[in-house]
Amino acid sequence: MMTNESEKLVLALPKGRILKEVMPLVRAAGIEPEAAFDDDSARQLRFTTNRPDLDIIRVRSFDAATFVAFGAAHIGVVGSDVLMEFDYPEIYAPLDLGIGYCRLAVAEPVDMVGDDPERWSHIRIATKYPTITQRHFAQRGVQAECIKLSGAMELAPNLGLCRRIVDLVSSGETLKANGLVEIEEIAEITSRLAVNRAAWKTRTDEIGELIDGFREALNKTGALVSETVS
Repeated sequence: MMTNESEKLVLALPKGRILKEVMPLVRAAGIEPEAAFDDDSARQLRFTTNRPDLDIIRVRSFDAATFVAFGAAHIGVVGSDVLMEFDYPEIYAPLDLGIGYCRLAVAEPVDMVGDDPERWSHIRIATKYPTITQRHFAQRGVQAECIKLSGAMELAPNLGLCRRIVDLVSSGETLKANGLVEIEEIAEITSRLAVNRAAWKTRTDEIGELIDGFREALNKTGALVSETVS
């Protein structure tokens, strides 16, 4: 018996680097997307899977949280940076997948190093994380004027938009190539399994089975499982 599309669970996966890291876990959890999912020439964004009750959608990393929060997706893979920035009350994030590891950090031009952050009272800073940034600096009485950018953050100091940035840092090579250096870490970042709270209440068994599948996949791959209490 075919499952109506409106009755299917929807799993939101982020595009890019995280997608490559999460797919071994997805497959280890027993979820195999249709062939078009791995076809780079395919333009569709929603895909069936080997499970008649589950579809996958492929979206931008920031948007995965939005799809889950508003119920368009029942479950998704979301970076802890996005969860921190938007703090959606509609999202329950029970499982740390241990992938996409990086850090959210403050960086500035090399020639500014030595300017003691503890003496700052006001800074102008470019970031795609204004909420996290303002909260971080407010904790020590610094007023952060945030200029929101969606990308190419490293250009901001070089072109005089501002002198400092807050961005995700992995190897630090991009910062180095643009004459910047990391001066302060705000938070360590990984990707989490995120669940829509309303869907969790109404479809507990189905979603619980998916969460258990990912947990078992983590155990099989030797990854660290970190659960949070909500």
